[in-house]
Amino acid sequence: MSKTIPAGGAIFPRLKALGVDCVFANSGTDFPPIIEGLTEAAARGQDLPRAITIPHEHAAVGMAHGYWLATGRPQAVMLHTNVGLSNGATGAINAACEHVPMLLMSGRTPVTESGRPGSRTVPIGWGQEMRDQTALVREASKWDYELKFPEQVAPVLDRAHAIAESTPKGPVYISLPREVLCEPAPADALDAAPGMRPVRIAPDPRAVAQAARWLVEAERPLVIAQRGAGDAASFAAFSQWAGDWGIAVSSWWATHLAIPTDHPCHVGADPGPWLAEADCVLVLDCLAPWWPDRHAPHPAAKVIHAGPDPLFSRYPVRNFTSDLALAGENADIIPALVAAMADLPRDEARLAARRDSLAAASAQERDRLTELSRPGTTAGLTKAQVARALSDALRGMDARVFSELGVPLGPLERRTPGSWFQEPHSGGLGWCFPAALGAQLADPDRVCVATMGDGSYMFANPTVCHQIAEALGLSVLVIVLNNEEWGAVRASVTGLYPDGHAARANEMPLTALKPSPDFRRTAEASRAHARRVETAEELAPALDDALRVVREERRCALLDIRIMPD
Repeated sequence: MSKTIPAGGAIFPRLKALGVDCVFANSGTDFPPIIEGLTEAAARGQDLPRAITIPHEHAAVGMAHGYWLATGRPQAVMLHTNVGLSNGATGAINAACEHVPMLLMSGRTPVTESGRPGSRTVPIGWGQEMRDQTALVREASKWDYELKFPEQVAPVLDRAHAIAESTPKGPVYISLPREVLCEPAPADALDAAPGMRPVRIAPDPRAVAQAARWLVEAERPLVIAQRGAGDAASFAAFSQWAGDWGIAVSSWWATHLAIPTDHPCHVGADPGPWLAEADCVLVLDCLAPWWPDRHAPHPAAKVIHAGPDPLFSRYPVRNFTSDLALAGENADIIPALVAAMADLPRDEARLAARRDSLAAASAQERDRLTELSRPGTTAGLTKAQVARALSDALRGMDARVFSELGVPLGPLERRTPGSWFQEPHSGGLGWCFPAALGAQLADPDRVCVATMGDGSYMFANPTVCHQIAEALGLSVLVIVLNNEEWGAVRASVTGLYPDGHAARANEMPLTALKPSPDFRRTAEASRAHARRVETAEELAPALDDALRVVREERRCALLDIRIMPD
């Protein structure tokens, strides 16, 4: 290796040393020194992260998000100056909301008009300049920096990676001026061990002990969980703990699975009735653990918030009661709490009665969902019916389901960690399809299902996503629940104005998505299997056929399923 290389050529080797597998990139005129460096490294046979061309930045960030969900390893995204960064900003907002670490980078339009390698050439060099390019993602970034000198490449990437991985995790951003990328950088030690390590915060033992005492003393304890229960070991520990202690668990707007949906202590998605009576509430990694206008904790209840950032300090207004806070990764908090409670006295008779009561309530909720999802109970297909049919079709398979205003959890049974992901609460639409692509890229042998509304499918840049699926051989099953409207908007309007003019109107303004495109044509343009489903009789055979295509033929498949309005 030469003693120096262009700074742009030093980025990929350093990312590899940091454990990055993939760089999802949409290149532009800021990329020549990076592309030259990649080509030179390939000629030398150097081991580098996989450079993946992604035709739209929103998909690139979404794939990095999904890859992390599947592996727990943060990936890198390289975007084109300010315009590419703006396209990726929604994905950055989603990642920040969900504490997903990733390294975001974009080129910086040259500031010099001549006289330096990398100076401006074509007119976009002037048109893409901004006074503050980083402002596009600053509020969604834990940390940001603009590279000043070529010798900073390795130490700045080390710092960025360590901060992204530190509790609470999240995206970081680096701006890369083209002139700096063209300057020579040190080529030695690019494969050295990281010069900085992330910080992992552990919960305060005194707070853990206090939380344990409150939960043991409680007559009616409740856990509200949104973002899972940590890793596979803590997921299993949490399920066992809830059963041993007879603690109700509600999955209110869950973005990750915290407990099997058929667990005898899982009381469903609505915490309201349980919250009203609970005397101790553990809020496990919830941005918004209840709906303040509809739900209220018992006035005497002790409320414990736990998670990487239990008070969610990024958000200016979030005033849910918090009598105690446990800060740390869920995978550390849960074992600590389990161990602390194990040493405290137990009233076995009281716990047995509570377990029996919870099991009966859990079974009643599952019966309700079964009845709700029974075929033929309405004039057309519902989301619940599609969820139950998908649940039946996936039985026995190791599958991940991503849902963005798609099938609901509950009628869809999920039992294992990492088997369910819902759209981030930031609401950046178009997340589901690229996230599923990223997850399957990371774990090709596991079935990935992306289920979304028709509006969400259009937001995902479906032509781009199907092209990526074909180019990379990613056989995701895409299910579009097509009600020809913004169902979430309709529900919000009727919720706020139940007796208003809009609720009584034959057609609610600003919600219709008619005429619906033939989504099959979009999928078929990239050689995907595509089928429309309009009746309950068609649903199960269509799902089975689509799953056969993705598993045996290794092709993407799309089902355009017509459903009733929400």
